[in-house]
Amino acid sequence: MTLVPEILTIYILDILFLFFGFIAFFLSINIFLKWDITSTSSLQYSLEKNSYLSATIIKYIFVVKIPLFIFFIFTLDKLSNIITGAMCGAGVVNATVYGTYLLMLKILNIYLFAFWLVLHNESIKYEIPKYIKLKFGFFIVTFLLLVVEIFTEFTMFNSIDPKSVVDCCGVIYSVNSQTFISYFLELPHVVLLGIFYTLFFLMTTMFVMKKKYAYALLNVVFIIVAILSLISFFGTYIYELPTHHCPFCFLQKEYGYIGYLLYILLFCGTFFGTIIGLIDFQKDITQKYFKISFYTNLVYVLVVSFYPLNYFLKNGVWL
Repeated sequence: MTLVPEILTIYILDILFLFFGFIAFFLSINIFLKWDITSTSSLQYSLEKNSYLSATIIKYIFVVKIPLFIFFIFTLDKLSNIITGAMCGAGVVNATVYGTYLLMLKILNIYLFAFWLVLHNESIKYEIPKYIKLKFGFFIVTFLLLVVEIFTEFTMFNSIDPKSVVDCCGVIYSVNSQTFISYFLELPHVVLLGIFYTLFFLMTTMFVMKKKYAYALLNVVFIIVAILSLISFFGTYIYELPTHHCPFCFLQKEYGYIGYLLYILLFCGTFFGTIIGLIDFQKDITQKYFKISFYTNLVYVLVVSFYPLNYFLKNGVWL
């Protein structure tokens, strides 16, 4: 399995991330423990130079890691062609016990990596760097998570047996499966949709009222509700099949790769909506991120809502 070109590419990049990441990690520990902006010692001068080096390394690692998540999903989808029983990336994730944990960790990490990049960009705007200890302390934590992710990734790909038979997405994401998601698939659609649209209405209200902390909190909840409603309800209209709940299949060509658009919209909307409650931006930057978040979330809601409405208009019935 390691001879697959896409996996080799991921391995090579992961090794580079570890090599340069460890350099930035040790520099960050030194900066976090000894930084004193009021000091005029040679040590402080050395720390300031090291902070630029470390921040540059971290920035380029995270700038590559975030879009690399899309390549990882593409790799899972391609591997489904050589693993018996797998029809999409869901089967590959389920091929080992590490797959689900790796996917969840990767999703968490892209939010954390993006947060660091925004924090760094905000820090360098000031003549006296702001958030120095915070951003390097935060990197220490995120780097440890990155190491766990990379080793889990190596373990997962090396554990896949191409000769073994795995469950397809129809089995994994079904009401009868004994999985966490199956409990939500049993929820009446009216309940899940009621929560989904109520949340977006509240987010709209907070956007109009410019209540950034309430808006940020609602975005955190919206991430979970949006994914669950996509799997349980909206996805079935993309497939036009009431029993198909897979969150991977609409990433394929047959569905116009619409899944990539949906996930990117959801990430951008919820990420920028969340960070305005975590970082004390200048007023114009807060408004900018407010608008990016709201209008991106709005486009997401309109796109997923289009599919059931279009199906009903064409067929006169709901699934």
